[in-house]
Amino acid sequence: MEVAEESEETPSTSTKKLPGTVNWGTATTIGVFAGMFYGGSKEAAASVSKDAEVTLKLGSTPDKREQYRLIRDAMEKRFIRVTRGSIVGGVRLGMFTAAFYGLQNLLAEKRGVHDVFNVAAAGSATAATFGLILPGSLKWRARNVAMGSVLGAAFCFPLGWIHLKLVEKANEGNEALGYTNTVQEGKSKSGVGAAIERFEENLNK
Repeated sequence: MEVAEESEETPSTSTKKLPGTVNWGTATTIGVFAGMFYGGSKEAAASVSKDAEVTLKLGSTPDKREQYRLIRDAMEKRFIRVTRGSIVGGVRLGMFTAAFYGLQNLLAEKRGVHDVFNVAAAGSATAATFGLILPGSLKWRARNVAMGSVLGAAFCFPLGWIHLKLVEKANEGNEALGYTNTVQEGKSKSGVGAAIERFEENLNK
């Protein structure tokens, strides 16, 4: 009995996830892979002009060994460019996504509610931070911070509103479906109960 009382008195340390909040780890992982795909695709598209230059060199080089060397060097350089672009793109977008959704979840936890203002504030702070760490003079960085904070809030406010509205509609649909299932279960149980009562009445006769 004492053990049961102690377990009841122990407060629950798990925090309830607010509706509309996004899993930080999942969002960061998606951001990393999306950045890798974008960075690699961008570098692969930029390598087309380099490949054209190699093709011109091959046409003017009769030596087979020299042609093989040119092709090998071009493929190695293209692989390095695409790999570097994928890594840089994944790191950049992954850091942005991690900071953005991390700030969202932190604001939601501190305020106790997740609304469009959390999304706008997280977008503004994240864009301003990335504007600050961009290379350039102090004046240029201050300009990037101001533009990032304004554009981040202006861009994330409507997106956050749309996201929360979609979550609200989905929750309403789930509640309606749950209510329908409950009513159907109640009807089926009442039908079974009525059949049992009729069966008992027949036995009593």
